[in-house]
Amino acid sequence: MRLITLALVALLLLIQYPLWLGKGGMLAVSDLKGQVTMAQLRTDALKARNAKLDSEVRDLREGTGAVEERARLELGMIKQNEIFVQVLRKDEQPVESMTVPPPPPPPKPGKGGQAAAATH
Repeated sequence: MRLITLALVALLLLIQYPLWLGKGGMLAVSDLKGQVTMAQLRTDALKARNAKLDSEVRDLREGTGAVEERARLELGMIKQNEIFVQVLRKDEQPVESMTVPPPPPPPKPGKGGQAAAATH
């Protein structure tokens, strides 16, 4: 009787081994579920990023508001006859405007249609 009990326990352990530790066992399934969850989170983040980029592309194609906003924020540009006010925190440095000054007026022609040279 004791031999039969030991044989049945040994068979039970042999049957349980593939269930827990085998190729399609519970540990492998649990690990795969974790990988699927991580992949879904990464996919959701990428979908959100793609939706944001798609919205930005659509806005750039259809309107000038996004172009104007980027010029203001990234390049520090302002409109003509507009007053620029910059509010700084204690530890911030002012941002230099990247606007280009207007070109100087052309020199006045002298004798013979040539520009007069300035002498100093």
